[in-house]
Amino acid sequence: MDVLSRPAEEFGNDETLERLWAARAMEHSDIYFNMLCSVDTRWLQLTPHDDLIYTHFKQDFPEMDVSYVNENEIKNSMNKAKWRIFCEKFKNIVEDYSFGTLMRADAKGDYSEQNTMLVPRVQFYAIEITRNRENLNNEVKKLYKCTAKPNLETPEHTSKIAT
Repeated sequence: MDVLSRPAEEFGNDETLERLWAARAMEHSDIYFNMLCSVDTRWLQLTPHDDLIYTHFKQDFPEMDVSYVNENEIKNSMNKAKWRIFCEKFKNIVEDYSFGTLMRADAKGDYSEQNTMLVPRVQFYAIEITRNRENLNNEVKKLYKCTAKPNLETPEHTSKIAT
């Protein structure tokens, strides 16, 4: 995966790089969705900078409803410019701040073709941190089963957790 951190100018439209990016984006979305299915998201911390991202997001987009994000709305020319300014604030703070990341449009939905869009990583963080803090992502646990959720009900796991 080292190749993904190299300058884009070195590659042009390299199919191998596109496949690596797609695999990494899918892996990230799978891991994140499994976390949503497994924990109380109000306490989930996505980055060491969650408070800063959340504060700037609420200042810059105070009226945005994050329960459902309309892709055309956030990517229209006016909002795209606002988001670019927002993202650039985190250029030297958030690792891979502009890396393409898959995000769910509807907080109650899973990652599907109809419910997924591509956004910069820090935009994903801003919306998902807000969803977590406003208890919008906890609905996922009720609607979907986590694919890799460990069984914490067994006595073996319970004793390990308690120690």
